[in-house]
Amino acid sequence: MSNENIQNHFNDWTQREAAAEAMIPLIGRLYRENNLVTSIYGRAIINQSVIGLLKSHRFVRQIENTELSALDTLEVLKVLDGLNLGPARVDIGKLAVAFKAQSDASLEEFLKAELADVIGKGGEQANAESKDVVLYGFGRIGRLLARILIEKAGGGNNLRLRAIVVRKGKADNDLEKRASLLRRDSVHGPFEGTISVDNENNQIIANGNCIQVIYSDGPDQVDYTEYGINDALVIDNTGIWRDEAGLGLHLKSKGAAKVLLTAPGKGDIKNVVYGINNDVIESSDTILSAASCTTNAITPVLKVINDEYGVVNGHVETVHAFTNDQNLIDNYHKGSRRGRSAPLNMVITETGAAKAVAKALPEMAGKLTGNAIRVPTPNVSMAILSLNVSREVTIEEVNDFLRHTSLHSEFSKQIDFTNSNEAVSSDFVGNRRAGIVDAQATIVSGSRINLYVWYDNEFGYSAQVIRIANQMSGVEYPTFPIQP
Repeated sequence: MSNENIQNHFNDWTQREAAAEAMIPLIGRLYRENNLVTSIYGRAIINQSVIGLLKSHRFVRQIENTELSALDTLEVLKVLDGLNLGPARVDIGKLAVAFKAQSDASLEEFLKAELADVIGKGGEQANAESKDVVLYGFGRIGRLLARILIEKAGGGNNLRLRAIVVRKGKADNDLEKRASLLRRDSVHGPFEGTISVDNENNQIIANGNCIQVIYSDGPDQVDYTEYGINDALVIDNTGIWRDEAGLGLHLKSKGAAKVLLTAPGKGDIKNVVYGINNDVIESSDTILSAASCTTNAITPVLKVINDEYGVVNGHVETVHAFTNDQNLIDNYHKGSRRGRSAPLNMVITETGAAKAVAKALPEMAGKLTGNAIRVPTPNVSMAILSLNVSREVTIEEVNDFLRHTSLHSEFSKQIDFTNSNEAVSSDFVGNRRAGIVDAQATIVSGSRINLYVWYDNEFGYSAQVIRIANQMSGVEYPTFPIQP
């Protein structure tokens, strides 16, 4: 390579780096002042570093076969900054690509047409009221929900994490230990921001959010109004109470208005997979379930495959990371096989996910069987969908359909897509989609389709829970560009 080419590559990098640096204050201001959540092909770019922004741009070329430059998205942000936009979710990557595909209008004219519904509505952010959220339990899912809620606090008019409820630990420094678990995570890395402890008021302060730590021995034994918390959405992530009678205890506590369970609900409780059947949520609902991580991972993919090709029947095999209910070493456990050491064994166990799909997607009732294998990894699981469909298909057809669905459909928040033949489970830690289709692993034979769907069973699921929480609390904003 000539010296000129070497210098050209370096100059191109520095230009894109400078553009990304210029994007950061625009992204932050739009978020804080307008509650405008910006993303690039579904990947949120708020609080991203320069390198993180450039990697988000690079991702587009891998799946869309279209070059996206930070220089292009910077120009989009500059125009958005002058439109006094109301609260919204705006994919600046998709808008930049769509603009380059047309030649009839200037960038400002194009964006004004695309975002007409929220132009000039910036004042709505200041008048909006925040919605109180309480986390009942502070385990793996609880702490990730806390991270997302804190991250999405914006200008303070969204869901606000007001309290966590736990049992008093045996250590004298219980509050510091809770804060430390939020600050450091062996799987998901350090908390993005600052955390301090207010021992006098029994609070954790995370990125300016004052989170009251409440000690209680039962869901009906808290008076949230004592802490200024009213009409709160309580997200129960303990998994202890899963029926209406048990979860209904939360509603006996003053200040609690609604309950969301982060596990499959029993009885007549609505099990909701966001993006699939969240239309069943009514304003009068006081108790809902967010189903399971596996149900959330597989239902969107099954939905689109069934709609496009017609699923006759199939089997779901889940290769699942070990969880906290298993033993580190061999010991007594009430469940079959789960007493054996989780870090040392693959453990065959049952899963209700295949049957649970029918609660969110009734047309799949009776069509699926399922089983699970717990494996010695701490996070990120895989669902293998072996499906018989109603007609013969090709691997190219199936992968192209799923790639397009992940990018340009109403399921783009649930279904992700990777086409890398080097991808392994740790690459998907922190992925916020419910499931990620691995195109390189797809197998097709006649009318038989085998799909491999990765999912971060902690973070991807938590993102789905927050989407339901937003709808239950009425904190929802329009998304642009509008999906066809």
